[in-house]
Amino acid sequence: MMSKKSPQLRFEGFTDDWEERKSKDIFKPKIRKGEPDLPVLSVTQTSGVVYRDEVGIDIKYDISTLKNYKVIEPNDFVISLRSFQGGFELSDKLGITSPAYTIFVPKSPEEQNNLFWRIQFKRFQFIQSLKTVTFGIRDGKSISFNEFGDLKIKFPSNILEQQKIGAFFKELDNTIALHQRKLDLLKEQKKGYLQKMFPKNSEKVPELRFEGFADDWEERKLKDVTERVRSNDGRMDLPTLTMSASSGWLDQKDRFSGDISGKEKKNYTLLKKGELSYNHGNSKLAKYGVVFSLTNYEEALVPRVYHSFKALENTSADFIEYMFSTKLPDRELGKLISSGARMDGLLNINYDDFMNIHISIPNYEEQILMSAFFRKLDENIALHQRKLDLLKEQKKGFLQKMFV
Repeated sequence: MMSKKSPQLRFEGFTDDWEERKSKDIFKPKIRKGEPDLPVLSVTQTSGVVYRDEVGIDIKYDISTLKNYKVIEPNDFVISLRSFQGGFELSDKLGITSPAYTIFVPKSPEEQNNLFWRIQFKRFQFIQSLKTVTFGIRDGKSISFNEFGDLKIKFPSNILEQQKIGAFFKELDNTIALHQRKLDLLKEQKKGYLQKMFPKNSEKVPELRFEGFADDWEERKLKDVTERVRSNDGRMDLPTLTMSASSGWLDQKDRFSGDISGKEKKNYTLLKKGELSYNHGNSKLAKYGVVFSLTNYEEALVPRVYHSFKALENTSADFIEYMFSTKLPDRELGKLISSGARMDGLLNINYDDFMNIHISIPNYEEQILMSAFFRKLDENIALHQRKLDLLKEQKKGFLQKMFV
């Protein structure tokens, strides 16, 4: 099978085959030491080359150690200790870093475009190719320049084509970063509203309210405003869902690449749109579990181990969901746990104890306004998430088609 000599997708005017050469023919190692007064740098996968104090690592160095550190300059390439996970970075800073890192630069800078090579080194196919010249993945050890130098890499010899590819992906990365910042900002705004629009423990009114509402919120038990939902009507052809702390309700086919309910499915609970479940599983995002209302399905089957329930008259299910997302009930939920998580990962919180926790609740009209406000915010977050996911998929496609 003949290997490809040019990419599937190219900028207009470029038709020559790409070259294949060993990395050591294009790049050279860089080892410059003896400048201990420069700031110490770290190489991260999420933020590239950063100042060490920005990642919260407080290590005291003696002068003899720092004298042995390697100097990194802007436009130097650095191979981090996570080289097999894409740890090739292009520096934009001047500083020094651990001798464990491998630093290299083009032999002929005028013939190579660093932005092109930055993308080339981050490609999945390139990272996979590292295994062909080394002895497999080694935690905590960067590959050496000799190992890197034996890699064969295909690239356009025309610097103009390199520049166009580099600039294209730089612009795409900037757009992705912009959408990520917008998404992060929206999530922070939601977090802030959740803190201000629900009363803190022991307080009777929230810090921020819709105009026209001034009455104290009532303290009730959860069982006073909800009732249990259990069993099913025998239909087994309904969507089978699972709950994620980060994403809410997910079809098991999407989450696990198949329906994992098995024989247990006949015992699943039939949940209808607007009804709720409490997944009392412990996770990093939700120490005491999560509550979600069913919004994207008219009916679905959910695991029996979830505590499923529905809101009574003059109570909004969406309000209940958002109230739990504030984590305000966590204090009471924490007191209910008699021991750690069970073997199945569920906390020892039974239905009756769960229903006896105290919640603070406003009148129905205010509940509805708050629910609509947070649903709109969630829809906006979901929209930005879809845009971001689409951009990442587009980048993935371009990487496959614009490189050999």
